[in-house]
Amino acid sequence: MARPKTDDAPALPAWDVVASGPEPVLRLTGDWIVGDSGLRSPRDIAGVIAACGCGRARFDTTGIGRWDSALVVFIQMLRDAARHQTPPLILDDSGLPDAVRQLLGLVAGAEEQPPGAERPPSLPTRVGRSAFGALAELAAAATLVGETVLRGGASLVGRTQTRGIDVLQLMAEAGAGALGIVAIVNALVGAILAFVGAVQLRRFGAGIYIADLIGIATVREMAAVMTAVVMAGRTGGAYAAHIATMQGNEEIDALKALGIPVYDFLVLPRVTALMVMMPLLYLYACAVGLLGGLVVSLATLNLTAVAFVNELQHALAGRQFVIGLVKSIAFGALIALAGCRIGLKAGRSAADVGRAATTAVVVGIVGVIALDAVFAVCADALGI
Repeated sequence: MARPKTDDAPALPAWDVVASGPEPVLRLTGDWIVGDSGLRSPRDIAGVIAACGCGRARFDTTGIGRWDSALVVFIQMLRDAARHQTPPLILDDSGLPDAVRQLLGLVAGAEEQPPGAERPPSLPTRVGRSAFGALAELAAAATLVGETVLRGGASLVGRTQTRGIDVLQLMAEAGAGALGIVAIVNALVGAILAFVGAVQLRRFGAGIYIADLIGIATVREMAAVMTAVVMAGRTGGAYAAHIATMQGNEEIDALKALGIPVYDFLVLPRVTALMVMMPLLYLYACAVGLLGGLVVSLATLNLTAVAFVNELQHALAGRQFVIGLVKSIAFGALIALAGCRIGLKAGRSAADVGRAATTAVVVGIVGVIALDAVFAVCADALGI
C-alpha cells in the first residue's frame, strides 16, 4: 500500500502549502501511520484550509512514505471542511495515490446513499420476496411436521430425550386449566344453536327436530371447532410467548450449547400434550354443548327431557363422534406446531414476544377454520 522505507525511524507526517501558479499545492510528506503519530486534530484541518484559501487546490504526495488510514482520514476531514467553507474550496485529488482515491470513493458512495435512503423496491421485487418467503416458511413448516412424525415414533420406543414430567405438566395446563373457558364457550354455542333452531322449527311444528340440529352441529362441527379456537387463543399463544421469551433470554442457545435437542425438550412435549388432551376436551365440550342446547330447548319449546334425549339418540351415530375426534386431534397438532414454530423463529426483544403470541393466535384460528373446511370437503367426497 505504500513505498518501503530504508530508514527504520518513522518520519513524522508533515504538510505545507506552496503557491504554484493559479492553484496552491498542498504538499504532504512523512509517514502517515496511526500507530506512530495518531490522527490529525480539527485545529490542524482548519489551519490547512485557511492556508489554501478558497477556489481550488491540488495535492502533491511524492514525499509520502508509508501510510494507512491516517492519511485517508486526514484527506476526508479536509474534504468535509472544504465543502462546508464559504465559498467552498475545491480539492483536486489527482495527485493522490490510486489506493487512496479508491478508499475515498467508497466513503463518498456511503455518504451519498445512507442506510434507509435507498429507493423502495418495485412491486415485482416485493411480490418475489413475499413468494420466496412464503416458500421458505412452507418448507420450514413441512420440516417441522416431518420431524414431529419421526420424533413422535421414536418417542414411543424411548429414543428421545423428552421428559415425562414435562408432558404431564403441559397436559395439566392444556387440559384441566382450560375446562372453565371450554365449558362457557360451548354451553353458549349450544344455547345459541337451540335458540336459533327453535325459532325456525316452531313455525313448522317440528320442534322435536331441534335435538337433531343441536346434536349433529355440536358433535360434528361446533364442539371441535370452538374448542380448537379457544385453545389457539389460550394455549397456542402461550406456547409461542414462552418459547419466544426463551429465545430472547438465550436459553435456547444454552440448550444447544449443552447438546440438548431443542425439539425433544420444547416442541415434542407440547405437541404430545395438546394432541392427547384435545380429544378429551372435545368430548367434554360435546357434553356441555348438548346440555346448553337442552336447557334452551326445554325453555322455548314444548318438549320434555326424555323426548329430547330419545330424538338425540336417533340423530347421532358413532361416525359423528369419530369425525369430531379426528378433527380435534388434527386441530391440537396444528395449534401446537404453529405456536412452537412461531416462537422458535421470533426475535430477541420484548416486542417480539408480543408479536409472536399474537401471530400464533391468528395463525392457529385461521388454520383451524381452514383445516375444518378441508375436513368438510373430504367428508362430502366420502359421503359421510
